Amino acid sequence: MLPALGLLAHGIRRHPSDPGHLMALPDADVILVDARADLIAARAACRLLRTAAVEAPVLLVVTEGGLSAVSADWGFDDVILAGAGPAEIDARLRLALARAADAEPARVQASGITIDEQSYSAKLHGRPLDLTYKEFQLLHFLATHPSRVFTREQLLSDVWGYDYFGGTRTVDVHVRRLRAKLGDAEQIIGTVRNVGYRFNLHDEDHRQDD
Repeated sequence: MLPALGLLAHGIRRHPSDPGHLMALPDADVILVDARADLIAARAACRLLRTAAVEAPVLLVVTEGGLSAVSADWGFDDVILAGAGPAEIDARLRLALARAADAEPARVQASGITIDEQSYSAKLHGRPLDLTYKEFQLLHFLATHPSRVFTREQLLSDVWGYDYFGGTRTVDVHVRRLRAKLGDAEQIIGTVRNVGYRFNLHDEDHRQDD
């Protein structure tokens, strides 16, 4: 997808972009997502990589016509035009790697919940939570967008990353299981009737932000 990349001294491996393969990516310094022909599939791939907390920078390869459709909320780190020359490609790769090296490990703290992306662990008031991988992703996604209400369809798209064949009921099942593990703090995951779910902030969280 980037002919000029072959002129640089980088090892290149091709990998299918379906969800099953994306969840089993081999180690890589940078991930290039091909968005030249299918922007919807590329968006789903970027979001799945981000919700899976993949550490490698994600660069989106697009055509000039596709630039107007891409958005930062897809979760990629940078874009490269499909016709870019070797000097530009090399610079973007170097800059992406430098930004990743300087980035602090992401940690979310709100309403007594502490989430560590690097170790895929979550604690409630210092007590470890025994979460499945998808429960962790759901909690992390909601906690990083506090007080914002998401429909079940949005959660399927942003957390599961693709059209889940089980339908929106799977969101309800995971929320119910997550609340059970939160115990007395289950109200952290709030329900907005006829709309969806949100992460509730405690009053002390609001005071800290003021």
